[in-house]
Amino acid sequence: MQSIIVAYFKEEDARKIRSLLAKRGIETAGIATTGAQVLSKVSDLDEGVVICGCQLRDMNFLDLATSLPEQFRMMLICSPDRLGDQEIPENVVFLSTPLKVGELLQSLQDITGIYRSRRKIHLPPGRSAEDIEKMNKAKSILMERNHMTEPEAHRYLQKRAMDTGTGIVEIAEMVIMLASSQ
Repeated sequence: MQSIIVAYFKEEDARKIRSLLAKRGIETAGIATTGAQVLSKVSDLDEGVVICGCQLRDMNFLDLATSLPEQFRMMLICSPDRLGDQEIPENVVFLSTPLKVGELLQSLQDITGIYRSRRKIHLPPGRSAEDIEKMNKAKSILMERNHMTEPEAHRYLQKRAMDTGTGIVEIAEMVIMLASSQ
């Protein structure tokens, strides 16, 4: 099972995010205010997501993202202004502030499936793990290159699929192929 750690410079901010998730039945493995605390917690876990802001007390998100084990992803929540021209690593999903609860939950669902399983919503029949991976990779490309949020990237794929009468997985494959040819 995927674990969630909430990490912010201010403990109060971490508690607010944890509380928001708890109200929707999503448990967290803990909160942290430093990267060292996060790394200590992830060493005891199999896989998961670290939800954090741009800066912790001892390191920024980029230092933490590159230090996380490969089975962990990061959900970065901050203002685009705070990022400057820093490149976002592949294991990081960026959500812009002001944060919308629906965006947070949708992104968390896309990354982990936790919210989906709590609500008893299942993947469409015939959707393989490989197809989901292709869609997630295409969304990551769109997010990085076009500065989209994860829900915006998903809507983009859906709209292109509907507009062209093509399956969403095929659209995702085209995005990946175009990105790799550049």
